[in-house]
Amino acid sequence: MFYSYCGVKVFYTYKNKKSLEPTLLLHGWGVDSKIFDSVCKSFPEKSFLCIDFPPFGRSQKKIENFNIYTYVALVMSLCEHLGISKCDIIAHSFGGRIASILASVKCSLVRSCIFVDSAGIKPKRNLSYYYKVYKYKLLKKLGKSTLNLGSKDYLELDENMKKTFISIVNEDLTPYYRNVKCPSLIVWGEKDKETPMYMAKKINKLVINSRLEVIKNSGHFCFLTNPLQFNKIIGKFWEEIE
Repeated sequence: MFYSYCGVKVFYTYKNKKSLEPTLLLHGWGVDSKIFDSVCKSFPEKSFLCIDFPPFGRSQKKIENFNIYTYVALVMSLCEHLGISKCDIIAHSFGGRIASILASVKCSLVRSCIFVDSAGIKPKRNLSYYYKVYKYKLLKKLGKSTLNLGSKDYLELDENMKKTFISIVNEDLTPYYRNVKCPSLIVWGEKDKETPMYMAKKINKLVINSRLEVIKNSGHFCFLTNPLQFNKIIGKFWEEIE
């Protein structure tokens, strides 16, 4: 199904629709909600609201002037449209950015939150990073090409989405994580390189009512590489908070 938000077509599916208090599945950057298919199949007794964040999946490809708060407002608007007044959340990577703000500013909506290899914590920078930034600025000032400079996620975007991406990754969401009060579970891949373990520990420290579970021999997509362990962990968490 499609929902129009600020003129942008947003694709969503309501799987196992049995209640108006579903689990929201908030995916990471560059993928879509299909990445959570195994989670949905593993918990047939639960309802799941799956959203494809624009420009990914089946949602509209051309969008303008989006930032992290646009995505948060989109989720809130869709929930209101569907009559959802309470939900649980599973949020991976970029989805964790959205979840941290939602759980902080719209606490009446979020009953519990599972942060999976979540983003939003300001990364530690080394000399290599500052060298790359200096090189980029110098080349731009000299009028030379910077087309091949940047991360894979950044280089694959059009010019408008590059602005959105930059605004999102530069937003430090520490204050929002600090204000999350709902029962929260933090699940992390031990070998995650995109959002390293120090970020998991910081989120665990910031979110008062939280617990950290580490999945060994897993990277940034721990719920895909170790699905049985991941599903066991989140299933136990849901049992505890009921």
